[in-house]
Amino acid sequence: AARARRPPQAEKILPDAALDEAAREISQWPGYAPAPLVSLPGLARECGIAAAHYKDESGRFNLGSFKALGGPFALRRALREGAAKGASVADIVAVAATDGNHGRALAWGAQRFGCGCAIFIHQGVSENRADAMRALGAQVIRVSGDYDESLRRARDESAKPGRVLISDFSDDPLDKVTRDVMAGYALLSAEARARLPLPPTHVLLPAGVGGLAAAVIADFWRANPESRPRFAVVESDRADCLLQSAASGARTTVSIRRETVMAGLSCGEVSAPAWEIVSRGADDFVAIPDELVAPAMRRAASGENGDPALTAGECAAAGWAVLLAAAARPELFRGRALGRESRVLLIGTEGATDPEIYRRIIGGAAR
Repeated sequence: AARARRPPQAEKILPDAALDEAAREISQWPGYAPAPLVSLPGLARECGIAAAHYKDESGRFNLGSFKALGGPFALRRALREGAAKGASVADIVAVAATDGNHGRALAWGAQRFGCGCAIFIHQGVSENRADAMRALGAQVIRVSGDYDESLRRARDESAKPGRVLISDFSDDPLDKVTRDVMAGYALLSAEARARLPLPPTHVLLPAGVGGLAAAVIADFWRANPESRPRFAVVESDRADCLLQSAASGARTTVSIRRETVMAGLSCGEVSAPAWEIVSRGADDFVAIPDELVAPAMRRAASGENGDPALTAGECAAAGWAVLLAAAARPELFRGRALGRESRVLLIGTEGATDPEIYRRIIGGAAR
């Protein structure tokens, strides 16, 4: 298990002042409201635990995911710095690589703040997700290869004059933009903590490059530096860079030979700023096969056992999949220190960000 005490690395990567600034600014944006925290007593009974709660990010700024908290905040700060140096906001182009949600959020931010936007996507990104970015004014460039190739292309583009890379990934642990993105994500966690009747004993964290996982861990550490819940990082077994990094003790790149249905988790490399926190704060690293995703999405949408019906997208279902699998396997349940007194927080990272894919998976429309 990771150390309970908040390490210096967490304070250095995401200091209190950065988290405060992100929360203060984002909460003032038009349309801001805390994303719902949904109690799931039926799921808790089904899994033999005391409580289950779901942080539902499906309605965040009408963009369908938590990504609206990170990229736009980092872009706003970058534009201010550019303006302070004499650059015209209208002449700046925000650049990013995405599996869908980050690009859509950045396009929304660029439209709102008055700058240009160029988004690089890989072959596995659906055309519906590309169209959602175009509808917000972004130029969308599709590249051959996987997410890591689209990121390389975005980096090359950002080297041109007037371009600024807004990414939740960096090889530099102190990369300012990536840390700003993560600071925005941390507001999600602070909102959840403010509404939970009791602190969770377990938090299940869907992870791509690790930014969200790091932000949530950092926020809980900040709230109580001496103790925190048990954090489980959840990935696809087709893109388990965090699990492999934990196993080796250092950032490890994995080759993505087959895309996962959880498009937002299809990342082969861990972000360095995120790794500084996750490597010290996560207790468990879990990789799940795609066949667990659809049943978890259907369970969320079903409204079984008196729970509300929820639109949990592919990535949002990752935590559900782990909890349901653990409940069905006593050795996994006990191995994660789960029991009748456990209180589990599930992070619902997205809704039906591609309605067509969602309908195909669950066999019905998003609620």
